[in-house]
Amino acid sequence: MSSKAVEAHTHSSDAKDILGFWLYIMTDCILFGSLFAVYFVLHQPDSYGPPLKPLIDLYYVLGETMFLLLSNFAFGLAIIASYRNKSVATLVWLLITFILGFFFVFMELKEFVHLYHIGYSWQVSGAASAFFTLVGTHGLHVSIGLLWMFVVILQVARMGLNSAMHRRLTYLGLFWNFLDIVWIFVFTIVYLLGAI
Repeated sequence: MSSKAVEAHTHSSDAKDILGFWLYIMTDCILFGSLFAVYFVLHQPDSYGPPLKPLIDLYYVLGETMFLLLSNFAFGLAIIASYRNKSVATLVWLLITFILGFFFVFMELKEFVHLYHIGYSWQVSGAASAFFTLVGTHGLHVSIGLLWMFVVILQVARMGLNSAMHRRLTYLGLFWNFLDIVWIFVFTIVYLLGAI
């Protein structure tokens, strides 16, 4: 194969990757938009079942939020280090991002267990189901992002930084930013407005 043919094939593969990634993000937007719509419909003042409002611990959720936002900041530093071709610094910032993201998921699971033990579980009402589905779907996405990040950490440690790794880090970064944006909506709509 000539170098022009290889270059054309690589460009075609990159274009498909980019299109596929953005299609995925758009489907996730639709998914979360649907979950927010269900949450709005089922969380009315006269909804059946126990209210969520007295169970919300804003300080705890603010702690969760800080872990996720700081993980996004750390990932940004990992991206900067990768574009400077500093593999060790990239790995360090990716590990910090992973740890912060892990604490976010841990705190979310701990919150779910606490709510379950005090009687606010998935099956007590439609409103509770909407809450657990919306917040849990976000947590599942963060968990998948952590798995993805773990794989990328192993790849960077093994293969170093090259154009393929830069592209993978960029996709992971966009996904991680997307999850932060969704969480800001969750925090504002579910927790902040829910506590008022």
